Amino acid sequence: MKNMTLWAVVIIVVFFVILFGFTSFYIVDQTQQAIVLRFGNILNIRTEPGIYVKTPFIDNVVKLEKRIMIYDIPVERVITSDRRTILADTYAIWRIEDPQKFIETLRTVEVAKTRIDDIVYSHARDVIGNYTFPEVLSIERLAILEEIKNRSEASLEDFGINVVDVRLKRTDLPQENTEAVYERMKSERYAMAAQLRAEGEREAQRMQAEADRQASRIRSDAQREADIIRGTGEASAINIYSEAYSLDQDFYELQKITDIYKDSFNNSVLVIPNDSPLLELFYEVE
Repeated sequence: MKNMTLWAVVIIVVFFVILFGFTSFYIVDQTQQAIVLRFGNILNIRTEPGIYVKTPFIDNVVKLEKRIMIYDIPVERVITSDRRTILADTYAIWRIEDPQKFIETLRTVEVAKTRIDDIVYSHARDVIGNYTFPEVLSIERLAILEEIKNRSEASLEDFGINVVDVRLKRTDLPQENTEAVYERMKSERYAMAAQLRAEGEREAQRMQAEADRQASRIRSDAQREADIIRGTGEASAINIYSEAYSLDQDFYELQKITDIYKDSFNNSVLVIPNDSPLLELFYEVE
């Protein structure tokens, strides 16, 4: 009986020794930092890896991540300076810089994420609101993100959080705005097409008018050249007739009267007075 009691005591002692050993020591690895709390107050802060001692059943150890963390902020609506509503999908890269401030103000990582969400969104809304929608999509996007990062870092410093960077994954238009943008783009394209057609018709009319002017000028030049040639020919003919008449006037008169007879007596009946000049040749023949 005594042996059984002794063994029971030994087992109990060993149990408490093991329990005391497990609860008296804690390990901090290279990716962690530990805060020792006693009755809710900070007793020690361990940022270097190693094995440390604490008072069992009294001290509580809270381990925090030392590495950089990424928090994907939910998509939020932001209004630009030109009154465009966009959906900003951002994420923050952060780490716990001051464990003491972090525990005193936020206590847990989940609470910290909520605070990061509020602060980063607030600054993103204020900064993006100073820029137009095209500027947000342009190269100025980097300057916008840098300003959001700097403001967020200053606001979260009091909570022991260091904001390494803030990035925009994408900026989209809400569904209701997307359809309006598409309709406006279609209207702009239709207006541009109408303008191009009007300019083409105007250019065609100009070219047609120019062609008509050139054709009129060519016809005018040709008509003038033809009139000159015709006038020259008629003048030459008159000179020839004049020279021929001067050589033998009687023959010329005979030829003219013969032509008149030929044209007048073509199956026609004429009544000519006796003293008509046309009958002089008949009297001479008699």
